[in-house]
Amino acid sequence: VQLQASGGGLAQPGGSLRLSCAASGSIFSVNVMGWYRQAPGKQRELVATITSGSSTNYADSVKGRFTISRDNAKNTVYLQMNSLKPEDTAVYYCNAEIRGVTGRRRDYWGHGTLVTVSS
Repeated sequence: VQLQASGGGLAQPGGSLRLSCAASGSIFSVNVMGWYRQAPGKQRELVATITSGSSTNYADSVKGRFTISRDNAKNTVYLQMNSLKPEDTAVYYCNAEIRGVTGRRRDYWGHGTLVTVSS
């Protein structure tokens, strides 16, 4: 099982970016999917999560600006980031709780994708 993230890059303050992360491999089911971020010199922090039933949870710092969604048929999670601020600059990581075909359930992490917000 692996998570493949894409969509990072450079955006101006007030701009938008969309991140995607697809899970692939020997998957039986995917439960919670989410995005975390780590800014230079800071600890990794939760950005947003979404359950298989589409219940969402957001960090206060991104509420009203970011939207998490998922396509269960594609085992893919998205993060639409609007009204970006310089403080959103970080490496963004996707995460998923996945049950494999063996029945074992565990957390998986994608590689990070860099988001830079700067004029």
